[in-house]
Amino acid sequence: MSNRSVKSLRINGEVQREMSIILREELKDPRIHPMTSVTGAQVTNDLKYATIFVSVLGDEKDKKYTLEGLKKSASYARHLLATRLNLRNTPELIYKLDESMEYGATMSKRIDEVMAHDHEVSLARGDENPGTEEE
Repeated sequence: MSNRSVKSLRINGEVQREMSIILREELKDPRIHPMTSVTGAQVTNDLKYATIFVSVLGDEKDKKYTLEGLKKSASYARHLLATRLNLRNTPELIYKLDESMEYGATMSKRIDEVMAHDHEVSLARGDENPGTEEE
């Protein structure tokens, strides 16, 4: 692993941490849903752009309004980030919705439903130990 990649990982982590604090404590736009969290940050090597991944716990309308609010407050958030981090350039912020947590919760729910269905089928067949596989 080269020094550059370690540096990039450290910068990404710092930007994510600071943006999480800024989003939680500093941004007061009413469109930003209170259950919004920063799940990741990816800064380009030249420090010109930072993609901020956010997760919003809410419906599609909440997600849309939250992204609008974040985009409108991006210059203020960038200013706050510049005062907190000592970087050569303060990156321009680009927000993207991270739906991986929601996808994971949906898949977990589906797996639970399949397991419950398999258990019911095993009981209906009269298997001795439903839920355990026999080889």
